[in-house]
Amino acid sequence: MIAQMRDIVAAELTPTVTPDQPGGLAAALYAGRHVEFFSYGFADDATRRPVTPDTLFNLGSLRKPFEATLVALGALRGELRLDDALPKYLPELTGDYVRKVTVGQLATHTSGMLLPTDHPPWPNDTFSRAQFIDMLNAWTPQAGEAPGKQRIYSHACYVLLQLVLERCYRTPVATLFEQRILAPLGMNATSLPERGEDNRAAMDAAWMQRVVQGYSDQGTAIGPPGNQQSYFDFPGTGQMFSSPRDLATFVAACVDGRSVDPHLREALRMTQREVFRFDEKFGQGMAWESVRLPGVTVIDKPGGLNNASGYIGLLPARRIGIVLLANRGEYPHEIARYKILPALAHLLASHAG
Repeated sequence: MIAQMRDIVAAELTPTVTPDQPGGLAAALYAGRHVEFFSYGFADDATRRPVTPDTLFNLGSLRKPFEATLVALGALRGELRLDDALPKYLPELTGDYVRKVTVGQLATHTSGMLLPTDHPPWPNDTFSRAQFIDMLNAWTPQAGEAPGKQRIYSHACYVLLQLVLERCYRTPVATLFEQRILAPLGMNATSLPERGEDNRAAMDAAWMQRVVQGYSDQGTAIGPPGNQQSYFDFPGTGQMFSSPRDLATFVAACVDGRSVDPHLREALRMTQREVFRFDEKFGQGMAWESVRLPGVTVIDKPGGLNNASGYIGLLPARRIGIVLLANRGEYPHEIARYKILPALAHLLASHAG
C-alpha cells in the first residue's frame, strides 16, 4: 500500500520538476504514522546543492495555520474568546468598522477588511506599526462588507491577529510559536526569524547553509538565501522557515495527534473545522480551507511569494497529509488538492472495500 501511495505522489510531482525548471521541490507524505519524503532538484542552482528533507524553505502563508492554532489554544484554555472585539486587546483600534471586528473573524478571513497590502496595485512603501493601525482605523467598507458576513482573504488581517496575540500574552509571536506549538511537537527546524539587512532572515551560519535560494517561475534568483518579504516594518512580520521533515511532524499532529498534548490536539482540530461556506465547493476554517470534491473533502492551505511556493493538504478522515515546498514562485501546487489527495483517498477506499 505505501509503495502504491508513493507511486501516486511521484507520478504527479516528477513532471513538475524537470531540469529545465528552476530550483527544486521537497514533499512529505504522512500516511497512518508512516512518512515518505520526495526530493527533487536544487536548493541553490548556482552551487548545485540538492534539496533534502532537511532543507529549509520559506513558508509564505503556510505560517497562518500556526497563528490560527495559537488562537484556538487560547480559546480552549479560556485566555481569549473568538467573539472578543479587537479593542479589548488593541484599544488603539478606534475606527468605526475595525472596532466591531472579532478575533475569530480575523482568523477565518471573515472580517470583511481588505487593505492595500492585500491586492494589486501593490504599494511601494512599508508601514510601521503606527501607520498600520492608522490604515485600519481609516478603513471603510467598499461594497457593503460587514464583520462576519463574507469571506475575503486578507494577509493584513493575520498581521493584525499577530498584534492581538502579542498583546494578549505580552510575548513576541515567535516566542509564542516556539513555546506553545513548535517545542511541544518537537519541531526543532522551524522558526520565525527577524528580518536583518537586505530583508534577509537573521539566522546563524549553520541554519543559513540549509536555506534555499528563491527563484521566480522564470528562473531569476530573487533576493539572497533567507529572503523575507513584508509590507510591514515591525518585528514578527516576516515569514517562517521550516523543513519538510518538521512539517511532516506538524501534519501528523493535525491528522493523527495521538501523542500530542490534549489541548494542542484539540486546537489543531478546531482550526480545521469549517465555519464559513463561501460557495458550494469551498469553505473556510481558521486559516485552513475546506474543499468538497467527489468522494472526498480536502482540508488545505496554499502559500506563496514570488520566490517560494508551499502547500499543506490534509485528509483527516484517512489520517493522510501532504506537504509541498518549492523554492520558486507559482509552483502548481493544485495537483496535490485535485489529483494526489483524491487518488490517495480512492486507493484507501478501494482497499477498505
